[in-house]
Amino acid sequence: MIDGRKMIGIKFLPDKLIQGLIKTLPNPKWSVQHDMAFIPNTKINRGIIYKTFSGLVWINYNRFSSNKPISEHSNKVDVSWYRNRTSIDGYRFCPEAYLLKLELKRYANNTVKTYVLFFEKFINYHKNKPIDQLDEADVRRFLQNLIAAKRSNSYINQAVNAIKFYYEVVLDMPNRYYAIERPRKEFKLPQVISKEEVLKMIDHTNNIKHKCIVQGLYSAGLRRSELLNLRLTDIDSKRMLIRVTQSKGKKDRYTLLSKTFLDNLRVYYRAYKPRTYLFEGSGGTKYSGASVLKIVKTAARKAKLRDRVTPHVLRHCFATHLLEQGVDLRQIQVILGHQSTKTTEIYTHIATNTFRSIKNPLDL
Repeated sequence: MIDGRKMIGIKFLPDKLIQGLIKTLPNPKWSVQHDMAFIPNTKINRGIIYKTFSGLVWINYNRFSSNKPISEHSNKVDVSWYRNRTSIDGYRFCPEAYLLKLELKRYANNTVKTYVLFFEKFINYHKNKPIDQLDEADVRRFLQNLIAAKRSNSYINQAVNAIKFYYEVVLDMPNRYYAIERPRKEFKLPQVISKEEVLKMIDHTNNIKHKCIVQGLYSAGLRRSELLNLRLTDIDSKRMLIRVTQSKGKKDRYTLLSKTFLDNLRVYYRAYKPRTYLFEGSGGTKYSGASVLKIVKTAARKAKLRDRVTPHVLRHCFATHLLEQGVDLRQIQVILGHQSTKTTEIYTHIATNTFRSIKNPLDL
């Protein structure tokens, strides 16, 4: 934005060819503040830029297609709850344009919830200033407040993403706040408990449904949301596989089906008779994430484990224990649904077989 108008910024490394081509554009100017050339952001000018540079220079046009969904799948994005909320005195709700863009891009409902939450925190931190007058200095003040409140790096990064979404996607201003500093990414090892402790947790779940939930999380390395989204048809007992549909990153995959888990599932099915989802709440609705968390925590408490155990800890245990058994890292990556081996490699830092071949110098 320059003088209240949208512009197309052209940033490039020194190059005589590019400089010469820019001079042929309609009334190009130079911004000292942004350190780049610019022309008015119009459909005609975007076409001129394409024709001028086509075949000579690579241009990143991704941001000019801001209405393109991030997923081609027909995901159900529900933002009606945010639209139908009862107004609260002194509290500003997320603008309708923000909700509309989240719908058009078909963000996952969890992402929608996160973005709306953090953007509303931002605009209400500056509630005495109109939203269209908030600038980069206001963003930094908000982030400084989060740092002062000792919020985690992950928390602050989510806030930055929610704010950037408004300016870059809703207002169609690519890289509007690309200079905003982000916290340095932390390197934290995943928490893991031993296989014996996991089995102890399972032994302390007397309810067959709860036992199956704990077993499913561990034996298949499932995320909590993946477990809750499992349908009866996703259990392939002939091939001993579980189909995970549209998980993180909108990807489908298969994971392992444990024989022990399958045997207990059959007992559970006869007792509870779920109709659609593998685990259902009252009235055949999808089981709640809060209930799963409570089941895992209760099982850990009854097993008298000192460590804090969550559903995701059981997923970490599954990956680590496979690695300790000698399963190839690439195979574990596929089973977990990781896009990159770098994500899976973190388990090599905690797997005991990494250290077994090393002789401690004190014992030499």
